[in-house]
Amino acid sequence: MIEATYILILIGAGLVTIAALTSVIAYRLGAPLLLVFLLLGLLVGEDGLGLRFDDAQLAYQVGSLALAIILFDSGFGTRYAAFRMAAAPAIVLATLGVALTAALTGVAAHYIFGMPWLEGMLLGSIVGSTDAAAVFFLLRVGGITIRERIRSTLEVESSSNDPMAIFLTLSLVTLIVDGASSEALSVELLRGFVQQMGLGVALGLLGGILIVRIVNAIDVEAGLYPIIVLAASLLVFASVSLVGGSGFLATYVAGLYAGNQRTKYVVSLRRFQDGLTWLAQIVMFLVLGLLATPSEFPSIAVPAIALALFLTFVGRPVAVWLCLLPFRYQPNETAFISWVGLRGAVSILLAILPIVGGLASGQTLFNVAFIIVLTSLLVQGWTIRPTAKWFGLIVPPIVGPIEKLELELPGTAHHELIAYRVVPDSPVARGARIPRWARPSLVIREGRSMRYQYAGRLQAGDQVYLFVAPNYIRLLDRLFASPAEVDTDDKDFFGEFVVDPQKPVKNVMDSYGVAVSDREADKTVAEFIKRRLGGSAELGDRVSCGDFELVVRDVAENGEIKSVGIATDPGASRSARIPLFLNARQILDQIKKWLKSPGTGK
Repeated sequence: MIEATYILILIGAGLVTIAALTSVIAYRLGAPLLLVFLLLGLLVGEDGLGLRFDDAQLAYQVGSLALAIILFDSGFGTRYAAFRMAAAPAIVLATLGVALTAALTGVAAHYIFGMPWLEGMLLGSIVGSTDAAAVFFLLRVGGITIRERIRSTLEVESSSNDPMAIFLTLSLVTLIVDGASSEALSVELLRGFVQQMGLGVALGLLGGILIVRIVNAIDVEAGLYPIIVLAASLLVFASVSLVGGSGFLATYVAGLYAGNQRTKYVVSLRRFQDGLTWLAQIVMFLVLGLLATPSEFPSIAVPAIALALFLTFVGRPVAVWLCLLPFRYQPNETAFISWVGLRGAVSILLAILPIVGGLASGQTLFNVAFIIVLTSLLVQGWTIRPTAKWFGLIVPPIVGPIEKLELELPGTAHHELIAYRVVPDSPVARGARIPRWARPSLVIREGRSMRYQYAGRLQAGDQVYLFVAPNYIRLLDRLFASPAEVDTDDKDFFGEFVVDPQKPVKNVMDSYGVAVSDREADKTVAEFIKRRLGGSAELGDRVSCGDFELVVRDVAENGEIKSVGIATDPGASRSARIPLFLNARQILDQIKKWLKSPGTGK
């Protein structure tokens, strides 16, 4: 018994180690990591090296736990700026898009396989969602630089569409097993959708708020904070699932909220979750690969591949086109979003449910879903870059190569300590000054440390340590990147709009609904900036004014401000830290306006 335990540990640890090492192959070949891990699972499985694993119930439980961890990390790593940019189209794709894809694929499955209608719809639901792990790897790690709106849409959609596919699959398996009528089917699906999604969003948000408050309120060893966050995220998943909500959606929402708030040891949290998410993905993919029996594939391979091609070239494109019609995407953008619809581990995980539910066709559905996933990864996974290039969506990177290290400060300090290595041809290596809103403290050159004031001009290879507010880090990236230029046309650095520095500051503030004190109301924009900066201004200085910032774009030799920009980036605004659908003040204001409007009886 004891020896068997050691053997299981040896096999499990060995598989995880091999899977992690094979990621090097995926990086070099540009293959989706999911494909590599699945093939490894098939290689050592029953039809490969002979490792037998056929416990579908255990596989589903392991996969569900891993998926909950992955979804929390997906939400935790999604910035509000990216979410806001693509929230509406991505959410439509993640809900209506999944349902349309499932319906179209279900119709095709009925005619290709001769399945009953409900089983066809079940198969469509199983393969209805895209895989976040594959999409993130190919877009981020794969080095593909595409338009920001397209990237945000794909990332938010792939992160948030799993709950809809899970809901449809669970509901259809239950209804098929219970033998419900078509009328009962419609009512049950509608009731279940409202209940699961409603509870998932509401309780997920509550869980995220509690996670942030608990982490910031307690004082424990630094190494315990990631454990607390992990345990709390799984508590959210399990508790919401038990009360009838979508635990997967709740976990994602909790991560989205918690990841965009100021918490203790946030850098350590992100590093821990990165490693844990990789482990969860590897374990889930290996287990799903082990569960499959490739010798059963040939009998259904041809119709399964035909269905995969229908999903790739008809089902997904039609659903995406219909969903994105109101959002004015260009045809080439819609086509690319359709193509980056890779199926993955969630589809295989959901394909276990018919087996667990006792459906006679359960094993067939699982095998078909597995072949669809392999086909999707082979056909689409290796063609993302040439497809993006063909559609003209690849753009030059705004920020070039950069070497950066975030260092942890205790508590919830308002500044972060960042270490940059000066790369050749970066603006600072060419003599660009570091703005005063960043505070350089130390330079390490050729192994020797020195104060920044005595280091002289920064040189390639220098390592510079700076204290900076979190919302300005992306601007520092521009200065330390290569070969990105930073000039007065750089809207991200110097603001989207230009304002006359001799214009009365009150006029500018009134335009943005910001109050100004009586002492400053009669001053010009230039005088206002200098007053806030202590009497002098330098290129790149920024003055926060509520929901926007005034940026010094140009300064004369005598110190007079020649040009001022206005930056309206949400990261500089306290109110913008809360996304639109969570901003209670805006919601209350809208309700008050509605109550006071004609026709309401008020």
